[in-house]
Amino acid sequence: MTFSTAGQSADQIYRALRANILDAAILPGEAMSEARMAAQFGVSRTPVREAFKRLVDEGFLLVRPQAGTFVAPIDLAAVHDSQFVRETLECRTVVLAAERIDAAGKARLDALVAQQGQAMAAGDRKSFFRLDESFHAELSRLAGYPSVWSMIEAVKAQLDRVRCLSLETPSWSDMILREHREIAACVGRGDASGAEAAMRAHLRTVFDAIEAIAQAHVDAFDKSRLGPPRD
Repeated sequence: MTFSTAGQSADQIYRALRANILDAAILPGEAMSEARMAAQFGVSRTPVREAFKRLVDEGFLLVRPQAGTFVAPIDLAAVHDSQFVRETLECRTVVLAAERIDAAGKARLDALVAQQGQAMAAGDRKSFFRLDESFHAELSRLAGYPSVWSMIEAVKAQLDRVRCLSLETPSWSDMILREHREIAACVGRGDASGAEAAMRAHLRTVFDAIEAIAQAHVDAFDKSRLGPPRD
């Protein structure tokens, strides 16, 4: 984990740390020192303290009295909530995308899947994830509701932490790519029911990812807020 040493504002530090927590460059349970971060960012401890406070308020950092500040475990309740939002909205938008797709839209969707394949082949996890986001955003645009993706982005931070950790396993990236190809194929040929089924199956893989990550990262999840299973 490296940062620019040029003096940065509290907002820039917040954004950099948040991005690193989301993409698993900083793992759950990792200790976070104000002094160390200040040195890495080339600033005093004041903007780092402000950034830490925002991250604590958003549930990304956890302060343990007499122990220090740590990257918070992934909130499983929030993961389930954001998964529910995604499935509810995206299964509808993918149906509309299949009904409204044109040749230009099909070309854009196919290009994104091809680029994601190239990123996977190059072992570029960050580009793979970015193209994953672009794929889903494009489906919202094709459906005629581009702002739906912005709504989803606003609630899926804890879910993204699961998604990024799952990409540590090459076979997982391969599975995601296959699922994107299936969704793109269904949408491209106007198969609305097939697209909906493929999207629902795709989004529910997150629950399998949780089990796999829990084995590799024992302390990755906060299960305390997780209630009974929700359909």
